[in-house]
Amino acid sequence: MSAINNPASTSAASNFSSAERSGQISGSGTNEGYNSLGTDDFLKLLVQELQNQDPLNPMDNSEMVQQIGQIREIGATDELSNALTSLSNNQQLVTASGLIGRKVQGLANDQSNIDGVVERVSVETNDENDVRSVKVHVGGKTMNIENIRNIQTE
Repeated sequence: MSAINNPASTSAASNFSSAERSGQISGSGTNEGYNSLGTDDFLKLLVQELQNQDPLNPMDNSEMVQQIGQIREIGATDELSNALTSLSNNQQLVTASGLIGRKVQGLANDQSNIDGVVERVSVETNDENDVRSVKVHVGGKTMNIENIRNIQTE
């Protein structure tokens, strides 16, 4: 019998769903649905399912192995995503560092046009969502590296 048709599994899923709606599970109080579920949330769901299963009709071993495989897959995907994000951030920093002393044109953070030589590079982190942004400084103004329109070679 599959976990979907098992009344205990349905009970565990509904308990998990109500805990998710009430914000009892970390990272789920923003009503993002199942996209925000992480490895910890999946483990909590699995433990809840095991605690609420029917003792006369327990979960099949193959179902347990399948769920453990899913946990590992989620963990590997999270690690890959974090590695790619880190690689992208580092590439932006290397690119911006190579622009020091070069003339660029682009859009400043205050929505004005900039045309000048890159004096320095900085990295800012947004504390709310932990997102890094690489910025270049030209003539007293700041611009995100994504807003550079033209890089002039000399």
